[in-house]
Amino acid sequence: MEKYDVKFKKKFGQNFLKDKNIVKRIVNVSGVTNDSLVIEVGPGGAIMTRELALVAKNVLAYEIDKELELELSKRLENLDNVDILFEDFLDADICSDVEKYDYKKIFFVSNVPYYITTPIILKLINSNLKFEKIVMMVQKEVGERFSTTSGSKEYGSITVLLNYFYDVKKEFLVSRKQFVPEPNVDSLIVSFSPKKERLELKDFKFFEKVVRDSFQFKRKNIKNNLKNYNLDVILEILKNYGYDLSVRAENLDVCVFVDIANALYNK
Repeated sequence: MEKYDVKFKKKFGQNFLKDKNIVKRIVNVSGVTNDSLVIEVGPGGAIMTRELALVAKNVLAYEIDKELELELSKRLENLDNVDILFEDFLDADICSDVEKYDYKKIFFVSNVPYYITTPIILKLINSNLKFEKIVMMVQKEVGERFSTTSGSKEYGSITVLLNYFYDVKKEFLVSRKQFVPEPNVDSLIVSFSPKKERLELKDFKFFEKVVRDSFQFKRKNIKNNLKNYNLDVILEILKNYGYDLSVRAENLDVCVFVDIANALYNK
């Protein structure tokens, strides 16, 4: 079991993994190859960073806690293929950061700080980087929301957005007891593989807005949540799928939202 001589900061969501076997399982799920660049957020005590460095060509990690610099330099001193940028990943220009690397594939593998899980995912989507695979350790309930299907109570706007781009898969559970300090929740390893064929979309930003508006009030139907849009256009699309305006967003598959957004765009 890994031991850490650091001061953990709750404000950064710092919960470090202890078991190297779990880390090896995560790296194995990722499928990282020796011609690849891996992006990691929150390397913390570097237990994952070291394992990734053994299989990847390069690892680029972002760490917001500058007080970890000495600890990370000690733990990574024998590895010349790891770079740590001490900055907030959400503020970073990742497209610019990866330009200096020569790689064939790019991966994202991380035990992400749970309080910024969704912003991290949206940043990855909006970066337009062609990730071979994204593997994240997230809060169990959040991971289930990412990977659920329409009709379930966990289904929400982030589910739709993710499933437009990726095939989402629950990989395995990780007990809260595997972390130091021990969090109040269990964790789930979730993988995102780019869809081989993606539905044609006129404008992603508009699609994102329509999706978010559709789920704005969970208990309200499409007629109420999208009342500021052209409801006649929306009804025509819904009819194609056997629905009417009384349907709730949680019952609609990704393809329905794509058709609605495309039909409404520039109307």
